[in-house]
Amino acid sequence: MNKKILILDDDEDILDIVSFLLRENGYEVQTLLNGETVFEAIKEFNPELLLMDVMLGGMDGRVICKRIKNTEETNCLPVILISGTHDLGNSLLEEGAPNDFVAKPFDIYDLLQKIKDQLPE
Repeated sequence: MNKKILILDDDEDILDIVSFLLRENGYEVQTLLNGETVFEAIKEFNPELLLMDVMLGGMDGRVICKRIKNTEETNCLPVILISGTHDLGNSLLEEGAPNDFVAKPFDIYDLLQKIKDQLPE
């Protein structure tokens, strides 16, 4: 069975490209354009990893990540944040931190390796 990845980004082009690449690499993918329904999507899709942008229009992916990590039902879900404007390296040690982060523009092979690192075989 393919591993499930939920991608949250407010840029449809990014969603299209990343979801295509992940599907080509054997992942089952669902996409979201905003964070307002992320908990419902997690409950329905039951992903094994969440790949999420930091800047989501009127929302901050870091805040959503912290809520996910501080909620009993979702705190074990690996989260990888993507950012073109924030250096998130230092935030990996904070409470509610993502499991990893990727800086934009990102190398697809680097992204795939970070995803593999978070998903047990």
